[in-house]
Amino acid sequence: MKAIKIFFLLGCLTLGTAILKQGYAAIDRDQVSRKKLVPDPVKGFAFIELFTSEGCSSCPPADELIARINKESEALPVYILAFHVDYWNRLGWKDVYSDATYTKRQQQYAGWLNLSSVYTPQIVVNGQKEFVGSEENTLRNAIKYSLQKPVTAKLELNEVKTDKGQINLHYKTEGADQHTSLFLAIVQLNAQTKVKRGENGGHTLSHIQLVRQLKRISLKDENAGTASIGLPKDPDPGKVELVAFLQNDTDGKIIAATQYK
Repeated sequence: MKAIKIFFLLGCLTLGTAILKQGYAAIDRDQVSRKKLVPDPVKGFAFIELFTSEGCSSCPPADELIARINKESEALPVYILAFHVDYWNRLGWKDVYSDATYTKRQQQYAGWLNLSSVYTPQIVVNGQKEFVGSEENTLRNAIKYSLQKPVTAKLELNEVKTDKGQINLHYKTEGADQHTSLFLAIVQLNAQTKVKRGENGGHTLSHIQLVRQLKRISLKDENAGTASIGLPKDPDPGKVELVAFLQNDTDGKIIAATQYK
């Protein structure tokens, strides 16, 4: 069926030294998906958001695609976040990873990108380009373009610590104005679900980079400060990471990103 158009760590998470993905890639258009991306001079980054749902039969191919890209880009500044939206839940299967907050984020992109509606699977790259989430060539070209585009801002996270079910940290930014927000995301690295009903009923679905918590901090005129984000209780230790990014409030452009494992 065609997709409907509409938008942890258990108490002892240890976040050690920051690992900021570095290195950039020129992607050969004829390269098969299982090959590694080819390094290129340092210039930019690619921030990929997939809006998906376990209730959508068109979504598994998109999940599989980002899993391949994630494996290929381990040493590159390619950040992948999978947001499970909730508007499919009324059609026979409730996606346990879905959240109305993620639907609202997708709907906000519809406004920023002048779309009449949202849909699944949908991918947005660097907050500026959107397309059907299973379009591999389009995604690879978007990554190539983003990696070759120089960055205009910088984001650093320091003194990252876990205490009483939340992560506390210090942040520092460069090149961000008063219309910029800092986002913190707790991302579960992988999961599997046996879907019993709905369009994917009878199938076991595999997921990666699931967003489990998302928090927005308005920077206003501040280029440094402290922030925190709560941790979900259910993921296994070692299966989550922290992703942070800077996004323009007026047009949705993502200008910097980093991650901690």
